This record gives sequence, structure tokens and C-alpha cells, in this order.
Amino acid sequence: MKNQSIHTALFFMFFAILGGLLIGCESNFKEVQKINFSEFMPSGEADDFNLKYTDSGRIKSILVSPKMLDYARVEFPFTEFPKGVHVTMYDDKGKRTFITSEYAVTFKGTDLIDLQKNVKISNESGQMLETQQLYFDQKNEWFFTEKKFKFTDPKGISFGEGIDFSKDFKIVNSQRINGAIDQAE
Repeated sequence: MKNQSIHTALFFMFFAILGGLLIGCESNFKEVQKINFSEFMPSGEADDFNLKYTDSGRIKSILVSPKMLDYARVEFPFTEFPKGVHVTMYDDKGKRTFITSEYAVTFKGTDLIDLQKNVKISNESGQMLETQQLYFDQKNEWFFTEKKFKFTDPKGISFGEGIDFSKDFKIVNSQRINGAIDQAE
């Protein structure tokens, strides 16, 4: 009888400890889930966004967008323009370059802007490049893409895949290109 009481007591004690562990683990599991869960929400948001960038009192660029979302509090901060951008850039002589895209994102700390979906860049000289994705290196004022593109110039139209160029189109390096361009000046 004494053996049976010890077995019964051990049996209940085992299940009590097991139950306590399960309850404790459930509590810890829920805490771990809370730690790993973070809401991916912008820390800043603006509608009808209009930014003028100046340097030494001169306007260098104007960025207009219907919506801006700033994710400054994530591990790799970025600013997103989910409804696209319209940018006007000015050179030192006041000549303008125009950029539009249906989506854009800029990554803080990299000086890179990623323009996507129906990207068009044109200037007052009648040159225009169209592609689905175009990167802009702000520090070097340089555009580049590995995507297919269409380049229109008063001298002709060319198509290709992969191009990089200065913001004023004075230097253009293209890859895998075809089309007709008039070489006569």
C-alpha cells in the first residue's frame, strides 16, 4: 500500500511539474513571439509632398510626390514614394532635367535612389530615356540600369539593355544597343 501511495504521489507530482513546465513554456513562447514581432509602419508620412533642394541659395532640384512614407526606425532606413515622383533637376546654368516614375525608394546612407515602373528622364534638348527601372547615384549625379531601355534623341531612336549616363546626357555609355542615330552634325 505504501508503494502504491508513493507511485500515486510521484505520478501526480510528475504531472504537476509537467503542467507547470507547459504553462511556463507557453508564457515564454508568447513573449518570444512578441519580441520577434514588430509592426512595419512608417515613422513619418506626407501627402502632396513637395521638396525643394537648394545649395548656396540656388535650387538644385524639386521633388513632387502624392505620397511619401519614411521608414527611419527600421534596421535599414529608407523613404518610399509608393505613388511615384516627379523630379526637376537644375544644372549650374539653369538647364532642367525631368524625371518621372510610378514608384521610387531612396535608401538612407547609400545616396542611391531606385526609380521603378514607367521611368522617364528627359531634358530641354529633346533627349529622353524610358525604362522600367533606373538608379540614380546622387553623390556622383549618375544614372544607370541593366534593364531594357529606349533612348530618343533629335538624331534618332535607339534601344538597348544596360546603360549609364550623366544627369545632363553629356556622357552616355550603353550596352547591347540597336537602332538608328544620325551621325551628321
